[in-house]
Amino acid sequence: MDAHCIVATLFLKSEEMEPANYTRVTEFVLTGLSQTREAEKMELENGTMVKEFILLGLTQSRNIQLLVFVLILIFYLIILPGNFLIILTIRSDPGLTAPLYFFLGNLAFLDASYSFIVAPRMLVDFLSEKKVISYRGCIIQLFFLHFLGGGEGLLLVVMAFDRYIAICRPLHYSTVMNPRACCALLLALWLGGFVHSIIQVALILHLPFCGPNQLDNFFCDVPQVIKLACTDTFVVELLMVFNSGLMTLLCFLGLLSSYAVILCHVHGSASEGKSKALSTCTTHIIIILLMFGPAIFIYTRPFRALPADKVVSFFHTVIFPLMNPVIYTLRNQEVKSSMRRLLSRHVVC
Repeated sequence: MDAHCIVATLFLKSEEMEPANYTRVTEFVLTGLSQTREAEKMELENGTMVKEFILLGLTQSRNIQLLVFVLILIFYLIILPGNFLIILTIRSDPGLTAPLYFFLGNLAFLDASYSFIVAPRMLVDFLSEKKVISYRGCIIQLFFLHFLGGGEGLLLVVMAFDRYIAICRPLHYSTVMNPRACCALLLALWLGGFVHSIIQVALILHLPFCGPNQLDNFFCDVPQVIKLACTDTFVVELLMVFNSGLMTLLCFLGLLSSYAVILCHVHGSASEGKSKALSTCTTHIIIILLMFGPAIFIYTRPFRALPADKVVSFFHTVIFPLMNPVIYTLRNQEVKSSMRRLLSRHVVC
């Protein structure tokens, strides 16, 4: 029963009591209200009062929801197995041991893992009347979103470094990009993604949430969650933009600069592998634009809602992660040839 209803009931009953009893009832009510307010204050200070968030979804139109549902399902049934096929091909072919293929396999793994964070829940929510995610589930989703996303961004930086050494410093390539160095770089990008994500989560956990609890999106992410906090979030937003936005922008500009240097070097050379180097660099630049373009749009500005936010977030979290390794594979003749041999051995026979 609500505290106000209890108070009203007790005061009505107290009218029939003697003055002494009336005084005791009044003191009891005031003490109860004071304890209730103290408990609410302690709960707000110690943690969150919101236990779940309601997701408003991508759109309210049933026709668009059906279209998006079919689109995600097609991507999962066709492109997601393709990513696992890329990993299997690189792992099973002794001829694909170069660092480029080592990092390509890890990219496919990261993107496949990233696609499991948002898309499966979207498919379930399309079939549900009430789209609800718990506070803990929201924090977990947010953590893995930035953990894998940050790791992938750093992986693209490592791949750009690999291409720079291979094309601009070919005589030093085997020395610089030895297996031990590749493993160290891989460990560093996983650690970098973890540190980036844990900072996001730590800032969110310190915010009080006492209502409302409606997220105007189809998943939990920093911009939408921060808007629901029951306090001034200017400093937190500034830290988030610095952590996500500035890091994304610097990586993007650094990657474009590095590939500009590589392309200039390739253009001025007359080597036999010029066309292959150009094809590889072009593929990498396409992936960079697909990944960093939406991320810059989302994280490098104040957290204010724009009409295009949901559409950009949908392509950034659902569509592009599944496409990235496929684009790499379609532009790489060695991986395609190895994949054909693998399929011919295990499928045709």
